[in-house]
Amino acid sequence: MKSLRVVYMGTPEFAVLPLERILQAGIEVASVVTVADKPAGRGREMKASAVKHFALKHGLQVLQPENLKDEAFIEKLDSLKADVFVVVAFRKLPRQVWQIPPLGCFNLHASLLPQYRGAAPINHVLINGESKTGVTTFFIDENIDTGAIIMQQSIEIGFDETAGELHDRLMELGAETILKTLKMIASGQVHTYPQPQTDAALRSAPRLFREHGEVNWDQPAAVIHNLIRGLSPYPASWAHLWINGSQKEIKLLKSALTAITADLNPGEVLLTDQGRLLVATRDEMIEILLLQPAGKKPMKSDAFIRGIQSGIRLRFL
Repeated sequence: MKSLRVVYMGTPEFAVLPLERILQAGIEVASVVTVADKPAGRGREMKASAVKHFALKHGLQVLQPENLKDEAFIEKLDSLKADVFVVVAFRKLPRQVWQIPPLGCFNLHASLLPQYRGAAPINHVLINGESKTGVTTFFIDENIDTGAIIMQQSIEIGFDETAGELHDRLMELGAETILKTLKMIASGQVHTYPQPQTDAALRSAPRLFREHGEVNWDQPAAVIHNLIRGLSPYPASWAHLWINGSQKEIKLLKSALTAITADLNPGEVLLTDQGRLLVATRDEMIEILLLQPAGKKPMKSDAFIRGIQSGIRLRFL
C-alpha cells in the first residue's frame, strides 16, 4: 500500500474524506486534480473547491486544468509517474487521461451500479423511495459510470433519512471502499467483473435543477415525503405558501408521514394546538418538521407557527 503512488481527482466535500484516509494510510499522493476556482456568492468572489482547500492545507500539489485534453496537462500527469489514478465526484475523463497510469484509473460512485448512473445518485435513490444503496469502485472506460466493477458495499436506507444524512454515511463507506480497492490493486489481487445486465429497468441519476424541487401536493404523501428528504438540505424542495394575502416561497427540509386524513384539498394547511404543521395531500396528511422561508435560516415548524398571527388560514399552492 505505502509503495503506491497515486493522483487523486475530486471536487466536492464528498471527495475530501477519501483523500484524507489515503494520506492517513501512508499512500503517496503525487498530485491532486480539481476544478478551477469559480466566482460565487453575491460578491462573485473566487471560490476554491473543498478538495483544493484540503489539499493545500496538507501541502499537496494541486492541478486545475480548464481543459482535460490540454497537452501540457497530459504531459504533466504523465511526468508524475503515478501507479493509479483515483477519481471521486469529478468530471468525465478523456481516454488520454485515464489510460496513463499502469495500474489503472478507478472511480468511486455513490450507488450500486449499474443502477443510478449519473451526477446525483444519493438524491435519486431517496426520491424513488429505495430501501438500499451503496458505493461502487470501477475502472473508468469510454462511457460514464459503465466500467468494470472492482468492488461494491451496500447499506440500508433509513425511512426518514435525508440526502445530507445519507451523503455522510456513504462518504464514510466510500473512503473505506477506496482503501480496500487500493489494497487489492497494490497486491495484484484485483478481479473485476462487467456491470451486470439487469432485466429491471435501469434508473438514472441526472443532475437536479430548481424546477425538480417544486412540490405537487396532489400526489400521495409518501411521494412528497421522499422528494423532501431526497433534496434536503440541498438543493431543497420548495413550494409557495399563501399567507395573509401574499405568497411566500418556502423551502421544505424535513417531513414525516402521519396516517392522518382530513376533509381538505391538497395543499391546505392544518395547524394543531401542539404546534404541528400538517398539509393535505392526495391521501394522508404530511407533517412539515423543518422549513426555511426565503431570506431566513431553517426553523422548526413550531417556531414558524409562533410567528403567524392566530386565525390566519394557510395554503400551499
